[in-house]
Amino acid sequence: MANLHIRNVPEPVRRGLRLRAARKGHSMEAEARAILANAVQHENGEKFDPQSLQDFVLGLFKGKPPRLADELIKERRREAQMELKEIETGKARRSRAGRAR
Repeated sequence: MANLHIRNVPEPVRRGLRLRAARKGHSMEAEARAILANAVQHENGEKFDPQSLQDFVLGLFKGKPPRLADELIKERRREAQMELKEIETGKARRSRAGRAR
């Protein structure tokens, strides 16, 4: 499956997409897929079921829900704390080694 990245989306368009998705209980990504699929269907006349695409994407997660941004932020904060502890531990070791000389 291909990826599509869209840059320079005007803020009112992004906000409208977010609100439209929220009203339907979809993610912005799922709503954008549905809009694009509908536009393509009108172009070539073929019926496309966005739900089947959404089911396929969810199947990629093998039953696990996609990770939310909050979870990713928490994970990154934990990683940063561990990195900070490693740095502090390294400084303490160097300091002790310097005093031992």
